[in-house]
Amino acid sequence: MESIISFSALAAGIMIGLGALGAGVGIGILGSKFLEGLARQPELAGVLTPRMFLMLGLTDAVPIIAIAFAAFLMFANPFVVQYEATDHAAKVSEVDPG
Repeated sequence: MESIISFSALAAGIMIGLGALGAGVGIGILGSKFLEGLARQPELAGVLTPRMFLMLGLTDAVPIIAIAFAAFLMFANPFVVQYEATDHAAKVSEVDPG
């Protein structure tokens, strides 16, 4: 059971880390392209700004979802519940084989 908990903690860390890394890279590219578009056509600032913030919010949702899945793995891990159920069933069958 300790290996399930330790692998779940490792998976949670990888999910949060890669989600944050991907969002950071995506937001960096988004910001650079936004500034590049404003430098080329400054009169489109009113059109580009709301779209940039929309995409910023959608990109920022990825690490938030990763944090939610990581919290689910750490606090309500279905693998631990399944392990405890099979362990309990194995103990019952050892005591009462009939």
